[in-house]
Amino acid sequence: MTPVCPFAKARPDDASPRKPGENSNKLPAECPFSKARPDDASSRKSVENSSKPQAENDGNKAKNDSNDSATISPKCPFGYDSQTFKIGPLSCVICQALLFETSKCVPCSHVYCKACVSRFKDCPLCGADIEKIEADTNLQSVVDRFIEGHARIKRSHVTSDKEEGEAGENKKVIYEDVSMERGSFLVQQAMRAFRAQNIESAKSRLSICAEDIRGQIERMGNTSDLCSQLGAVLGMLGDCCRAMGDSASAVSYFEESVEFLMKLPMDDLEITHTLSVSLNKIGDLKYYDGDLQAARSYYVRSLNVRRDAIKHHSNVPSQILDVAVSLAKVADVDRSIGSEDVAVDGFQEAIKLLESLTLKPEEAGLEQRRLSVLEFVNSQLAEKQTESTL
Repeated sequence: MTPVCPFAKARPDDASPRKPGENSNKLPAECPFSKARPDDASSRKSVENSSKPQAENDGNKAKNDSNDSATISPKCPFGYDSQTFKIGPLSCVICQALLFETSKCVPCSHVYCKACVSRFKDCPLCGADIEKIEADTNLQSVVDRFIEGHARIKRSHVTSDKEEGEAGENKKVIYEDVSMERGSFLVQQAMRAFRAQNIESAKSRLSICAEDIRGQIERMGNTSDLCSQLGAVLGMLGDCCRAMGDSASAVSYFEESVEFLMKLPMDDLEITHTLSVSLNKIGDLKYYDGDLQAARSYYVRSLNVRRDAIKHHSNVPSQILDVAVSLAKVADVDRSIGSEDVAVDGFQEAIKLLESLTLKPEEAGLEQRRLSVLEFVNSQLAEKQTESTL
């Protein structure tokens, strides 16, 4: 089966906060938290489909191990799941993700994430003046225990009252990933938190997800599905660190993402896209840190990945657009380091690709991005021509 990267169905228009002082003329950094690709299915559907064989195998294995045990289907009693994206009783109504650093407003006692409610002077629910904010450690411990067990509980199957009595309170509850629903659920919560600027919450959920996948890799080895999932989640953790201003940690996560994605066949569009995006993000961070040679090296690696991909998928508009973006990034660095002629060639090649790209009416998202990149490239060439005439 063709490997799928279920957590990377997003296009690279930057939705992450830009660091103060970053060059506004720079091409937007590529971010997996932005809106979904118009030519792809949703990420949660991909997670569901890609995980079904594993969930079925886990269930069959549990049933075959013993006639007295069975795997309980991971149905959440609070109604949380990864299909309907519900807001449940443990959610913050501001970011709509699970509560993180749960805080209570005084005197009204309504609870929110600390990062979310700190922006308000009046309670968002009742409008009461917030006199102070107190940590609600008891409720947060409930949320943490819920996350620990969500979609993971595997219990022995009790068949009689006698056995139930013998089990008692000493019956051990075994936590095991019986469904990749958990991975989709955690990423869903992280994406909600990230979009609401609750970055610490997003990072916390993604870290749990990465730990889950690492545990499965230890048991099952570097399968294509697990490597693609971990590579995408690590890339998202890199985005969180970048948004928090921790560029060193962001680079570390992106590099680890590249390491896992490089283990996979390069004939899958989502894998090559996620790999090239991680490489470009490292290049962006190097660029803003002033290490232009290192930035160019990563941009060129991304460009090569995208050139190889377009050989196999020459009629996919998103791939053509990706190549144009990489050409523009490389040319931008070439111009900065003084390789003017090489830069002009790169910009012109990018323009040629962008102008030859014909998109369908339903591909409005790609068209908007095409026009944005084309505007950037044309502005760079115009600046070059202006400098030449002075």
